[in-house]
Parts: sequence; C-alpha cells; structure tokens
Amino acid sequence: MEIVVRGWRTQITEERVNEGQVAEVALRKVAVAAVIENPFAGSYVEDLSAAVEWSSAFGGQIGAMAVAALGEPAQAYGKGGIAGINGAQEHVVAFITTPFGNALREAVGGGKAWISSTSIVGVAGTPLTLPLAHKDALYVRNNYDAVTLFPGDAPRPDEVVVAVAVANRGRLNSRLGGLVAEDVLGNNGLT
Repeated sequence: MEIVVRGWRTQITEERVNEGQVAEVALRKVAVAAVIENPFAGSYVEDLSAAVEWSSAFGGQIGAMAVAALGEPAQAYGKGGIAGINGAQEHVVAFITTPFGNALREAVGGGKAWISSTSIVGVAGTPLTLPLAHKDALYVRNNYDAVTLFPGDAPRPDEVVVAVAVANRGRLNSRLGGLVAEDVLGNNGLT
C-alpha cells in the first residue's frame, strides 16, 4: 500500500515555572504528527491490515523525529490520531496499533510500558490531546500528563493525522508520591 504524507506538524513546549516554583530542569514536551491520505476514507473496508503493516516502519520514523526535536532522552511517550470526517476511528487505530507502537518504543531508546493512546474523528483544526506516561513503568504517577496538538488545516475529510508525543520528565511540582522515575526497575512495564 502506498501512503502519501501531505505534511508534518512539530510542536514543542517548554515550561520551567509552575505555581510560582522554578524547576531546575524544564519540562519539554514534543508532539510530531504526519498528515496522511486515508486510503480507507469514504467507504467501509473490512481488512485494514495494509495500514497496520505500513505503520511499522512509520512508527520508527516519526518516533525518531520526536526524539530529535526533544533534544534529549525521552522519559515519557504517547500516541494518537484524528481521522477526517470521511474516515473512521478504526482507521486511526489501524495506523497506531502494536507494530507502530513497537517501532516507536525502539525509536525512543526502548520502552517497556504500554503506550497510552487516543483516537478520534474530527474536522480540520480539531485539537488532539495526546496522553503521556513513563516509557518503562506505567506506575510512575508524575509522568501522567498530556500534550495538546493543534494540527492547523488537518485533517481534511479524506486524511488521517497520526501523532506521537514525548517528554523529558514528569509534571512540574508533582507531589503525589508513589514510584518515581529514578527508582524504575523497567523489567515489567509497570514498576
């Protein structure tokens, strides 16, 4: 299957001050999105496996782009997408399912934890909030976060926006206890 990428969106945010407290290490979040033609738009297609197969290499590409934009090792990650209104939520899921996720894990330097994700149908300009969680241990509470991507003129009705997000650390001023990144064992995806 040939997939056409119309364009890319890269969004970088950096926060250092929160609740009047200045962090020693700024919180950087990066979202990278590809705007692609949806080969399934406009009709019901039973077999979406072509998108799943294509997504494997693509997950590595977009993940590497996100880490490069972050400029430092990723501690947290997430994924998601928006199908244009001639598409379906299932189309987005086909592009970001397990083969995509496995390639994303490799691109961020390994990842043991389940990758949080979201998928919706929307019109051009619909914001997409991508969940973030620690890449090696889902139980690290201070990495429960999100970044909202503003995709501009995408998705058009026959497009899909496929996105990943990475962050360099957990929330600023996190103080709810539990497992912290420095104590992650990274052997089971949970702790």
